[in-house]
Amino acid sequence: MLIDIPYKVGDTVSLKLTSGEEIVARLENEQPANYTLKKPMVLIAQEKGLGLAPFMFSVSPDGKFVMQSNAVSCIAKTESAIADQYIETTTGIKLN
Repeated sequence: MLIDIPYKVGDTVSLKLTSGEEIVARLENEQPANYTLKKPMVLIAQEKGLGLAPFMFSVSPDGKFVMQSNAVSCIAKTESAIADQYIETTTGIKLN
């Protein structure tokens, strides 16, 4: 029997916050009380579809962010098309 692991450290993950925001980020570490995220981006609706914008504008986007787990309602591995868009936005590398 195969064990399905929903996500792991190093994956691009989507987090739905209790505030209603949806964040896409690289998962650096997971602890019972918090998640450490790298380059978090917030999902936004644009005229041409979904887009990504910096989660916080007042700090360096390259830093690591600690998100308290009680602020997260759910977490899952990001769908591949959005994950590719996230990688392109954060690194400039186009995967398609």
